[in-house]
Amino acid sequence: VQLQASGGGLVQAGGSLRLSCAFSGDSGNIFSDYAMGWFRQAPGKEREFVAAISWSGGSTYYADSVKGRFTISRDNAKNTVYLQMNSLKPEDTAVYYCAAGWLVAGQPREYDYWGQGTLVTVSS
Repeated sequence: VQLQASGGGLVQAGGSLRLSCAFSGDSGNIFSDYAMGWFRQAPGKEREFVAAISWSGGSTYYADSVKGRFTISRDNAKNTVYLQMNSLKPEDTAVYYCAAGWLVAGQPREYDYWGQGTLVTVSS
């Protein structure tokens, strides 16, 4: 399984970005079998949970810090998960990682595969 995150960049506070994460796997690893999560890591801080979505997209979960501003979604036909980020704040600045696992979870250890990360910088 390989995950390729993209869509990061520099944005002013209050702005929006949409991150994408493309999933690729062999015949034994199908995107729609996996729950997907987004995590982020700011300089000097531990990796933290942002959002997660079930394999069907029917269930979503968010960290309190992003609830109401971020939306996770997935398109199983395109093997892609998205993170729409609105009303961005300087404290959202971090490298954002997508991850794939069997369970919808908030802990990094629950995920088996990770993308390389994409940097989001929010200026004040």
